[in-house]
Amino acid sequence: MNDPGSPIVTAPPPLGRYGEFGGSYVPETVVPALEELLREAQAAFADPQFLGDLAGLLRDYAGRPTPCYFAERLTEHAGHPIWLKREDLLHTGAHKLNNALGQLLLARRMGKRRIVAETGAGQHGLATATACALVGLPCVVYMGSEDIRRQAVNVAKMKLLGATVEAVDSGSRTLKDATSEAIRDWVTNVRDTHYVIGSVVGPHPYPWLVRTLQSVIGVEARQQLLEQAGRLPARVVACVGGGSNAIGIFAGFLQDPKVELVGVEAGGRGPGAGDHGASLSLGSPGVLHGANSFLLQDHDGQVQPTHSISAGLDYPGVGPEHAWLRASGRATYAVVDDQQALAALHLLSRLEGIIPALESSHAIHHAVTAPPPEDGPVLVCLSGRGDKDLDTVLAAAAGV
Repeated sequence: MNDPGSPIVTAPPPLGRYGEFGGSYVPETVVPALEELLREAQAAFADPQFLGDLAGLLRDYAGRPTPCYFAERLTEHAGHPIWLKREDLLHTGAHKLNNALGQLLLARRMGKRRIVAETGAGQHGLATATACALVGLPCVVYMGSEDIRRQAVNVAKMKLLGATVEAVDSGSRTLKDATSEAIRDWVTNVRDTHYVIGSVVGPHPYPWLVRTLQSVIGVEARQQLLEQAGRLPARVVACVGGGSNAIGIFAGFLQDPKVELVGVEAGGRGPGAGDHGASLSLGSPGVLHGANSFLLQDHDGQVQPTHSISAGLDYPGVGPEHAWLRASGRATYAVVDDQQALAALHLLSRLEGIIPALESSHAIHHAVTAPPPEDGPVLVCLSGRGDKDLDTVLAAAAGV
C-alpha cells in the first residue's frame, strides 16, 4: 500500500468552478487571504517536506490507515456484501482530523497565529482543537447553542483541549449560523487568523483544499478493496451534509466509471414534515457562505431552516463539487430520514458491535435497504463513531 498520508493532489479548478458551481463570493477584504491560501496550499502540496510531515502525523498521531472491514453479519442481513471504511477508528472518532491536521500545518507554514473554526456535530471542532493543541495555536470554535445542547460531550472535550467555544444564538442556532459567525470573525481578523473550514464548502480554494486533504480516505479504500476483496466496489455510499467524507472517499473512485457513487442526505422527520437537510435532492442553485451550489431556500432566495437528528447533516447547503457530480450524473443522491437513521444505528450496533455516528447511519440505511448493485460489494464510508450521539439516541428511544 502507498503511504497512507498521500492525498490525491490535482490542480485547483479554474476560478474555483465545478461547472457552474463554486467560485468565490466574498468581500474584497478577504480576497488577498484566499489568494494567499491558494498559493501556499499549492506550494505545500508540491513540497515533499510538507507531505512527509502530514503523512507522519496521519500515520503516527491520527492512526492511518484506517481499516476496511467486511461486515459479515450486516452482509447476511442485507443479502449482499457490505464493507465499511472505518473512519470512526481515527483519533478523535471521525474523518475530520484528516483535514484539521493538514490545515493546521498549512496555517503554521503561513505564519498565522490564531485559528477559528465552526462545528455542528462537534467532530470538526474537536479535531481542530486537537490539532491546535498539537501545534500550540489558540483556537476559537463557533457552535450553535442548539448543537452545544445536543453535543455536550464534544463541547467538554474541546474545552479540555484548550479551545474557546463560542455559542451562537442567532437563526436556527445550528451549523449554518456557526459558520456565519466564524466567517465574520475571520473577516475581522484576517491578517493573523486562519479559518479552518470543516467541509468542502465555502469560497475557493476551500472546497479544493478540504477535498485534497480528505482524499486519503479514497486512496486507502481503493487499495484495500483491491487487496482484500480482489476487486473494486460496485457502489460507494457516504452521508452528505457539507460533504467532506463523501468527497474524500469518492475521490478514490471518480476515474472508475463502473463504480457507482451515492451520497445520502438528511430527510429530517420524514415525508410531509417539511424539515430536512437535503440540499441536493430538494434544494435549488444559490449562493451560501461564499460559493454557488444547491441550497434550501424559498422563492425570494432566503435560506430555509433545516432539521436533522444528526447535527453534522443539519445544514442548508452542500459542497459545489457535489452539485457538479449530481449535475453531470457521475454521482446520485438519496434521502434518509431520522427514524431510518436511528434504525440503522441500532442495526449496526447489534449486528457488528459498532456504534456509528448518526451521520454515518444515514449511509448505513441506504447500503442495507437500497436495491443492491448487480455485481460486487457496497462500500460505506463509516465517517464517525456514535458515542457523541448517545444522549440523542436515548432521548429518541424515550420519546423525548
